Amino acid sequence: MQHQDIAPSPVPSMAKPEGDTQAPSQWSWVEASIWTKRMLTALDNGVQGGRWYSLMDKVAAPRTLEAAWKRVAANKGAAGVDGISITRFKARASHYLRELEQALREGRYQPLPARRVHIPKGPGKTRPLGISAVKDRIVQTAIRMVMEPIFEREFLPSNYGFRPRRGCKEALREVEQWLMRGFTWVVDADLESYFDSIPKIPLLARVTEKISDGTLLDLIQRFLDQDILDGMHQWTPLAGVPQGAGLSPLLSNLYLHPFDQVMAQAGYTSVRYCDDFVILCRTQAEAEAALATVDAWMTQHGLRLHPGKTRIVEASTDDRGFDFLGYRFAKGRRYVRPKSLQALRDKIRQKTGRTRSGSLAQILADLNPMLRGWFGYFKHARASTFQALDGFVRRRLRAILRRRHKRQSAGRTLQDHQRWPNAFFAAQGLFTLQEAYVQARQSR
Repeated sequence: MQHQDIAPSPVPSMAKPEGDTQAPSQWSWVEASIWTKRMLTALDNGVQGGRWYSLMDKVAAPRTLEAAWKRVAANKGAAGVDGISITRFKARASHYLRELEQALREGRYQPLPARRVHIPKGPGKTRPLGISAVKDRIVQTAIRMVMEPIFEREFLPSNYGFRPRRGCKEALREVEQWLMRGFTWVVDADLESYFDSIPKIPLLARVTEKISDGTLLDLIQRFLDQDILDGMHQWTPLAGVPQGAGLSPLLSNLYLHPFDQVMAQAGYTSVRYCDDFVILCRTQAEAEAALATVDAWMTQHGLRLHPGKTRIVEASTDDRGFDFLGYRFAKGRRYVRPKSLQALRDKIRQKTGRTRSGSLAQILADLNPMLRGWFGYFKHARASTFQALDGFVRRRLRAILRRRHKRQSAGRTLQDHQRWPNAFFAAQGLFTLQEAYVQARQSR
């Protein structure tokens, strides 16, 4: 097995919960109304028997529900099966929150079915999402705020998904560092339908390793058994947690935590973001052994590697490389994954249809935030990527302007470029990816 040359970055530290002075280290992100200095000290020092009791009262506390409601409202989102939207809930928030508190304290809270929607994932493919009712999202968020610090303390540095102060950019940076250190034999793994496949009983058993509040465990079980409503068809899933639910990120991380431990104990270098992970090795033999270990663990725990998407790659020589979190790593470079490029082009097309109404200023106001956000994530790609995309955007805009002048074309003619040159769009305020790339390089 290989030995790790450097340790991955730890979770950031320091916290000052409201109402306390000098809280213990590493917990600045926790909800201060729940996790007081005394509780955080107990978290750091360990509790008797290693399990936490009497947590349900904290889930049902008015301050917890109010904080959870604020987070749910900030995330916006659609209404669930009851038709109550964020706006409608807000109009009677105090009343609804009192109802939630009473139902939780009396142990009679029952989640509504999650409304299933299918979002595009690729050509002819969709990803199922479960849209819970607003009140269910609030309760799940409250549970997560109470439970998360207990399990966050246990998670390993190799785990970057859905964690405080950790995310895609940090995971990508970690992968790049290991590649530069010669760990170029990569196990590119893909789990098949992970969220829908997590076994419920073992998952709840993982929760009970740290939590012994029977009322809270019963409530979590109710959410695991929450019905799914897809059109007119309603059923109770035998396994899995619905993607899009407030508890799903924490529970999905919790189920794969023992996997992270197994890989670390075996000496492998892994970087995981939820169910998307890579194992980085120095040699092909190590990569093959790592893949065998991964496959055995997944099979033993009710999961399955996708046979068509899991493979071993030599990233320094293979032109195809491997994809991770929207990027493609190949031959020592970072590229934008083709699917990510296509997704952006599709979004640009949606916003720049030739028959689109509104002034050019309105169209740019719609386009620019999307382009800025995309660049913020993909700014480490090659310069040619940005040049090509800028040209694509301007061609779409020229086609709109040409149609408004009663002329037919795709905005590619010399006359179109002369009439609406690049400088014209820059003067109108179009965000230019190439210019942003140049400025970012100069500021390094």
